[in-house]
Amino acid sequence: MSRLIHSGQVIVDLVMSLDTLPATGGDVLANSASFEAGGGFNVMAAARRNGLPVVYLGRHGKGRFGDLARAAMLAEGIEIALAASDNKDTGLCVSLTEATTERTFISHIGAEGELSAEDLASAVPHPDDYVYVSGYSLLLEGKSQVLLDWLLALPRAITVVFDPGPLVKAPDSALMVALLPRIDIWTSNGPEALAFTGARDLAGALLKLNDHLPAADTLLVVRDGPNGCWVSRNGQAQHVPGFKVQAVDSNGAGDAHAGVFITGLANGLAPDVAARRANAAAALAVTRWGPATSPGTAEVDALLAHRPESAE
Repeated sequence: MSRLIHSGQVIVDLVMSLDTLPATGGDVLANSASFEAGGGFNVMAAARRNGLPVVYLGRHGKGRFGDLARAAMLAEGIEIALAASDNKDTGLCVSLTEATTERTFISHIGAEGELSAEDLASAVPHPDDYVYVSGYSLLLEGKSQVLLDWLLALPRAITVVFDPGPLVKAPDSALMVALLPRIDIWTSNGPEALAFTGARDLAGALLKLNDHLPAADTLLVVRDGPNGCWVSRNGQAQHVPGFKVQAVDSNGAGDAHAGVFITGLANGLAPDVAARRANAAAALAVTRWGPATSPGTAEVDALLAHRPESAE
């Protein structure tokens, strides 16, 4: 059976909801606050809740945040490939969600920011596995090069999924130039695709992504908020409509989409069908507070049954 092997970073989110961010030097009271596992955990939890076996191929620290991250992963049934690091705790992200559902992040990297060739050698992906790569990993000096070397040595039968995240904004860095030919699936939101390509609209971004990703059959998935997403392969783009809901927190919605989309592909669904399930999962996720709010299979099925046609 296929697995999702996540090579990114699990961190702990300090999640706070507030009416609006203060001006520089200002002060406001949050409406709520809690510590939650986040980062790469969100994608893994989404996939696991929808039936896909998941392996976390990343480091985690010793300390209160590492304990919280491990407990969350074990509760979801996620396999932890590596032992805890001795000299650092897991990192922290302050996640601020305003009443508009807009999110602001401030992150500090911990043990998850490092990886060795020996760590990666302990993982032996199967031919039908999906290896998930986060753009954040390419920004980490203690991880990026060894991860890239490992990815480029993987057999072609193993599917590499790339999520650029908001900080990878250019295709011409040495690491990106090396990685682009190995990407089988690109998954991002619209602003990330626009920033990466320099395009003015999503149609232009999809075309430019095809130029940057030389493999002819690379699958592109670009999310468009409540409008759903675009799925493209071989230059043929298809819009998959979203679902109208009352959003309260957009944190983790893209991760829910990515995890459920990969699970759909692993179960043999066509990309547009997998995307429709992913759109449903993301729609449910934004109705809930917190980072790892992906629904499970039964909830996705129920929404699809209740709304057989998603909203144009």
